[in-house]
Amino acid sequence: QVQLVESGGGLVQPGGSQRLSCVVSGSTFSLYTMRWYRQAPGKQRELAAEIGTDSATKYADFVRGRFTISRDDAKKMVYLQMNSLNVEDTAVYTCNANRFWKNYWGQGTQVTVAS
Repeated sequence: QVQLVESGGGLVQPGGSQRLSCVVSGSTFSLYTMRWYRQAPGKQRELAAEIGTDSATKYADFVRGRFTISRDDAKKMVYLQMNSLNVEDTAVYTCNANRFWKNYWGQGTQVTVAS
């Protein structure tokens, strides 16, 4: 029932910026905690950022103030603004919606940081 679709991935120069978007349908969006995960080839999926129903945010250490997660409940969208990107940020970025024991996932969008 709940569907998540990411967009905004692509090729980015080192030091550049990129904004990812995720639109959520079939849910009461405002009741869900939203997360951005990423997974590089051969590595485990890791949590990059989280924004709660109260708009409180949490970030992984590797973000180092470079990423900003935000949400727009009216549009049922969540964003990830990524600045000062480096090659280690290359990964598939996936949107996640969580409420209690329920988790829904998008299919991911590829972000490649290369010169």
